[in-house]
Amino acid sequence: MDLSFMEHDTLAAAKAMLGKRLTTIVEGVTASGYITEVEGYLGINDKAAHAYGGRRTKKNEMMYRPFGTIYVYTMHGHHCMNFITRDAESPEGILIRAVEPIEGIEVMQQRRGRMDHLTDGPGKLTQSMGVKRELHNGLKLNEGPIIITEGRTPEAIVESKRIGIANKEEASDYLYRFTVKGNPYVSKDRVKAAANLGWS
Repeated sequence: MDLSFMEHDTLAAAKAMLGKRLTTIVEGVTASGYITEVEGYLGINDKAAHAYGGRRTKKNEMMYRPFGTIYVYTMHGHHCMNFITRDAESPEGILIRAVEPIEGIEVMQQRRGRMDHLTDGPGKLTQSMGVKRELHNGLKLNEGPIIITEGRTPEAIVESKRIGIANKEEASDYLYRFTVKGNPYVSKDRVKAAANLGWS
C-alpha cells in the first residue's frame, strides 16, 4: 500500500494507522492483526521521545531515517516496534502498542506461552508476532517480513495520555495516544466491547 500518509504529519499518520492490518512473516509463519492502539512521538521537541533535543545514539539511530523505516528497541527486556515518519531531519515515529489478532493466533499463543492477552501491549505484540530488534530493526516497512495493508475503519478514535512517561514534564500530558473506541484489544484500559469491536 501507499505509505505516503506517513510522510508529513506524525499525529495524523498515527490516527490513520489505526485499523491497518499489520502482518509479520517470521520463519515462514504468518501472523496478523488490526492495529488498535498507537502513540505518536514528535522527536526533537518531544521530551518523551528518544530523539528529544536532537539526541542521536547507536540505539536510536533508526529514528534518523526516512518514513517507513522500522525502529525496534528493547525496554525492560521487551521489544517495542515503531514506524518512523517524516524524514531524516525530523526523527519522529509511531509506537505500535496493540493489535486485534486475526491470523496465526495459535502461533501467537505458542510464542507467548498463554492463551489470552496476546497482543494488548507493545511487548506482548512483538513477542506474539515474532518481532525482534536483532532481526527487524532498520528494515523498511512493506519491503520485508513486516507489512501493513488496508484493513478496517474505526468508528471513533480516543485520544489520551501516553503510557509510562510520567517523568517527562509537560510531555506527560500530551494526548498523543490513540485507540479505537470500543475495542478491547488495547493495553491498560478496561474497555467494554462495542458493537463490531469499534469498527465501522
